[in-house]
Amino acid sequence: MDIVAIRPELHMVVLEFGQMYVWDDAGALTLVDTGVATSGPDIAEALRRLGRRTDEVRQAVLTHFHEDHCGAAAEIAGWGEVTVMAHRREAPVIRGDVPGPPPAFTDEERALHRHLGAHLLPPAPPCRVDRELEDGDVIGFGGGAHVIATPGHTDGSIAVHLPGPGVLFTGDTVAHVGGRVMPGVFNLDQAGTLRSFARLARLDVEVACVGHGEPIPDAGAALAAAAAAL
Repeated sequence: MDIVAIRPELHMVVLEFGQMYVWDDAGALTLVDTGVATSGPDIAEALRRLGRRTDEVRQAVLTHFHEDHCGAAAEIAGWGEVTVMAHRREAPVIRGDVPGPPPAFTDEERALHRHLGAHLLPPAPPCRVDRELEDGDVIGFGGGAHVIATPGHTDGSIAVHLPGPGVLFTGDTVAHVGGRVMPGVFNLDQAGTLRSFARLARLDVEVACVGHGEPIPDAGAALAAAAAAL
């Protein structure tokens, strides 16, 4: 586990698999995604290193239902008065009411998925969803965090945009791998992902916090250039 400072109030926690983000509004913490099911102790330790406690977590915002993004949500929901949020279309999967649909793999992705199959992720335990989000909703952190529906990676994927500080949490709609900004892989609807990527590329953003890879500096220009090249 490693902690990367992005801004004084924003840190990325790099987990054994994947990553998540901590936003600190004067001690009221918002987590964006929660890693895999075994990530709870590492996230708690990261908060301790940041001088915070688990009972200061007020919100957990889940960008989509995949197990590397909502795996530890059920554990974190028990830390105190934590409001768990996800898009309306993801909520039944996160609650465990229905299974999540598998991606529509490209040939290249199928080979990559077989390679990753040696590192199977633990299933995400069912977790309550206290607030079902819709496109255009505003969440109370970072001066007002705007929910952007980004269907494609999953039906109910979301990004979260903080216009004031110029921060964008992209979920898996955007990846940043080997210095390249690109749409994420393992999508349910590739065309939908490209449309959602283009929508995010039109935002005024200083830094983009992606689901996989390093945060993107000068993100507005980087996303626009990547979208133009698709």
